[in-house]
Amino acid sequence: MSLVLVLFLMAALNLSPAQAQTQVPAKMNFWKTQRKGANCFNLRPEMAWFQAAKAQRLGWVRLAYDKWQGQERDFLLGNADQFQHLQPQDLAQLKRVLDMAQQAGVKVVISPLSLPGARWRQNNNDQADLRLWQNKAYWQQAALFWQELALALKDHPAVVGYNLINEPTPEMGTGLPEQGPAQRYLDWYARYRGSSHDLPAFYQTLITAIRQVDPETPILLDAGWYAQPAAFVHWQRLSDPNLLYAFHMYEPYAFTNLANFKAGQPYRYPGMIPLEKEPINWNAAALKRHLKPFLDWARLQKLAPHQIVASEFGCYRRNPGCAQYLQDLIQLWNQERFHWAFYSFREDEWDGYDYEVGTGPLPASYWEALDRGEHPSPPRKPNPLFEVLAKEFRGPSTRPD
Repeated sequence: MSLVLVLFLMAALNLSPAQAQTQVPAKMNFWKTQRKGANCFNLRPEMAWFQAAKAQRLGWVRLAYDKWQGQERDFLLGNADQFQHLQPQDLAQLKRVLDMAQQAGVKVVISPLSLPGARWRQNNNDQADLRLWQNKAYWQQAALFWQELALALKDHPAVVGYNLINEPTPEMGTGLPEQGPAQRYLDWYARYRGSSHDLPAFYQTLITAIRQVDPETPILLDAGWYAQPAAFVHWQRLSDPNLLYAFHMYEPYAFTNLANFKAGQPYRYPGMIPLEKEPINWNAAALKRHLKPFLDWARLQKLAPHQIVASEFGCYRRNPGCAQYLQDLIQLWNQERFHWAFYSFREDEWDGYDYEVGTGPLPASYWEALDRGEHPSPPRKPNPLFEVLAKEFRGPSTRPD
């Protein structure tokens, strides 16, 4: 809001400067209180989904649209090989979905899975698309994309943040191991700083473009290597006051993923679970030790808790100990007063991370309906697994302003 407009409002309402400052709205204020929410990566966004999210009192939703059918190959982008402009029909669809969220009273963070030169793996024949991290020409296309999107969405009342890209991988193909001590990031960045692999510099390019049209909407920045928390350790805090730093947590992955279940559940939580072949006794204390390099970095950079987001975490619902794993992570996020969003709420393509289904198999009637070409909802009901999450949303701090 401009200084002239602030002074006009002060005069019109007979406010003191202090009173006016407290009454000027700002989207960043939404994040000053801890927010607890969920991810929505659904193929078919529907009003019923947002109504269910509201009924559960989800504080916010991280919305990815890349599964939606677009005018051209890539929704909203047109073609990730060469971005020109936002696709108008796709943008209209996105706004309709945001209108649903607003009508239901659900706040949204926009989180694309693809950018120019970085098509989402699942839309790219399961192949990694690394062009964004190999050629800075795609940086300029990504900046144009986000500038146009911010201009289109900055005034939408449901939108409380832009998550610039989901799980970036600028380190892939450079020889940096995906797992290992946090020190490896410092050594790596010393070699790649200023190159097309420089994630903070890439983000700064996008932030500059966005702020030319939208000075206010908070921006969420995922860490590198699939948003690993330790991948922040080589960063210097960026100067924009409306930034949030986001990470994902699925470690120990040998336990949390579907492969563990298919292999006969050799790993359960808490218990001995390998991380890059090293056996570790995973429990609440081990989860915090795993996060320690990030926590140390955040304190060194003097980040406030409200600037940090655990924006994805979860486990395959049928793995033994999933409820305790979720409970221990949530306790950690709450102790640190981080915002968080579990993965995922009522996904419409796969039941694996739909905790309302519980820990058992789906009935035969569900699979028979799928075979008939229908889109059945899996049977959902209160259960001990989902209760770990549901009880968190019954507190007053989760209600949108």
